[in-house]
Amino acid sequence: MKLELLSIPGNVRLARVAVAAFVAEVDYNVSDLEEIKVAVSEAVSNAVTHGYQQKPDGVISITATLFAKSLEIVVQDQGKGIEDLEQAFEPTESSDPERMGLGFAFMRTFMDELNVVSESGQGTTVLMRKKLPGALQAES
Repeated sequence: MKLELLSIPGNVRLARVAVAAFVAEVDYNVSDLEEIKVAVSEAVSNAVTHGYQQKPDGVISITATLFAKSLEIVVQDQGKGIEDLEQAFEPTESSDPERMGLGFAFMRTFMDELNVVSESGQGTTVLMRKKLPGALQAES
């Protein structure tokens, strides 16, 4: 699934719903599905709020792919990028003083893998993976 959305706050919900619909056929339990939705919401919200600084003309690209053992979600923007990526991963660190800065903490907690690549002035790519339910059972 590939989706491109403008960087407006209302599209955070649309991204969450679209990814949830895409993975609906996968046998994730309700808790896992909610975690995926929160992670997507946080990644897209970060792009809107921090990447494009609430400017509605930016484009956010969301790609969701099912592999044999995992779901991969990539959220990309061409916004301002993250100057200090290490600092951005610190809980309660936010470039917006009115926000709590827990987005990356939620993504890291709710997904099995999180990779973020960002370059100041070039944008940010967030790659998240979550094991498929059958893959979890095979590891046990």
